[in-house]
Amino acid sequence: MRISLIQDTIYWADKVANLKKTGEQLAALAGQTDLVVIPEMFTTGFCTDDLHLAETMDGKTIKTLRKWAAQYKLAITGSFIATENKKFFNRAFFVFPTGEIDFADKRHLFSVGSEHEHFSAGNKRMIVNYCGLNICILVCYDVRFPVWARNVNKDYDVLIYVANFPVRRINDWDILLKARAIENQTYVCGVNRVGVDGLGIEYNGHSAMLDFKANPLLTFPDGKTSIQTTEINLEPLQRYRAKFSVWRDADEFVIE
Repeated sequence: MRISLIQDTIYWADKVANLKKTGEQLAALAGQTDLVVIPEMFTTGFCTDDLHLAETMDGKTIKTLRKWAAQYKLAITGSFIATENKKFFNRAFFVFPTGEIDFADKRHLFSVGSEHEHFSAGNKRMIVNYCGLNICILVCYDVRFPVWARNVNKDYDVLIYVANFPVRRINDWDILLKARAIENQTYVCGVNRVGVDGLGIEYNGHSAMLDFKANPLLTFPDGKTSIQTTEINLEPLQRYRAKFSVWRDADEFVIE
């Protein structure tokens, strides 16, 4: 599977500008990739208290993503501000080229940034099958909570985090992505934004694609917009899991 990571700035609370830019980037990737990963809250930035920006699953953002996925024959994953039954969510999505869509809401809300005061936490983990790989998609702060990401009985082959992770804690991001790859014996993809948001918070990216030993397959320039593509395959991961079967000794548990 060819996977493309988009590390870019996000126009603060400007859905029109962000959708326009993303559409242009996806058009340029058509025919060159199978899956495109874009940052958390890609249409707005981390506007946790601007709830007028929220949309339903029938809103413009999802309709546009479905159109692009079909038009450019690729899958798209990221997150946006969603609303449902008068509640609000930081909602991760996976849009297939067929237009089919799966989604799950961010489990761990960033209380330091008051996200929990406005959004509701998710209660399910999204794992989709695409191009012969099982892919788990989580959101930003979820990276700090290994239990939620635990790869029980090889549930998934690729773990994706979409994020708005600030520069002042970027060392944590770098380390945690590697830890999630090693402990779960999985490919890990982390896509983070760059630039300064409307609250004056700075982001410098450090997006990465890691293999199951936490070796870098893709690294990104510090603080700069960059779009990169690599190819990952199931076979070397299966060989590694068979040879070094740490997953067999993992604790069994159920999250309620």
